[in-house]
Amino acid sequence: MFTLKVEASFSSAHNLRGYKGKCEALHGHNWKVEVLVRAQELDKTGMVMDFTEIKKHLRAVLEKLDHTYLNKIAYFKKINPTSENISKYIYHRLAARIQGLAAVTVWENSTSCATYNE
Repeated sequence: MFTLKVEASFSSAHNLRGYKGKCEALHGHNWKVEVLVRAQELDKTGMVMDFTEIKKHLRAVLEKLDHTYLNKIAYFKKINPTSENISKYIYHRLAARIQGLAAVTVWENSTSCATYNE
């Protein structure tokens, strides 16, 4: 099994509805996103997928999140914009574009992250 990992980042603000603590207030993060792509076989060029392609698709998804107030995005009006839900949001938007998508991890800081996979 081969696994590729691509990282990117975006900045945004959010607040957690129904949370009793500091994160209930509006605050921001410089999020780091890791995307894992897996395959059993390599293509004729010896790759799982071109890193450039993965980065292009990831940038397209993150562009819609960068420098936004996440709670105002339609998806997050009903679903709390937690790290867990952000990783799921990104995963589902990449799944149609990237064959072999294995997982998406979202880091809200250097010590805390959430991963979504199916």
